[in-house]
Amino acid sequence: MTEQKRDHRRNSPSTGALRPGDFASVLERNIHVLRNKRQEEANQAGLQDRIADTITRFSGSMLFVYLHLALVGAWTAINVELVPGIAPFDPSFVILATVASVEAIFLSTFVLISQNRAAAEADRRAELDLQTNLLSEHEITRLLSLTIAIAEHLGIQDASDPSLKELQKHVAPEKVLDRLAEDEKENET
Repeated sequence: MTEQKRDHRRNSPSTGALRPGDFASVLERNIHVLRNKRQEEANQAGLQDRIADTITRFSGSMLFVYLHLALVGAWTAINVELVPGIAPFDPSFVILATVASVEAIFLSTFVLISQNRAAAEADRRAELDLQTNLLSEHEITRLLSLTIAIAEHLGIQDASDPSLKELQKHVAPEKVLDRLAEDEKENET
């Protein structure tokens, strides 16, 4: 095998042809590869991103809610003098409100950091979906052309159906995007 062919195979996003009965193994392979890819991305995240994700995960848990209920309940009980032997330290609850406000600022920032990372990941997956769909469309169009050629060779009348000629055309994604933008503008007016 030439070096050029080896480079092409190494850089190709495709795998080899399936053998009969390989569907389950391909499915398992894909699950395994995607899981490993997700783990690899998580491992490549910086310290700051991991901290933000950890805080976001914890602040979105029921344990976080229970801890806050206990803290606010104890704070309230002490400051309305329901706990004997402990003098109120925040009778107007100004300190509690300040602490809660500062906490809300930081938590919302951590959530936004995590959402930005999740959005970037979703964009990468959407790009993968788009590329896979475009490849599938190309392959289906090519298969249709071959099937029509076979049908014409065999003299099958359905091969001359005019709708098949339209289906044989490749989809231009930029034209589809332009059309979607036009439709969006029309719906806004």
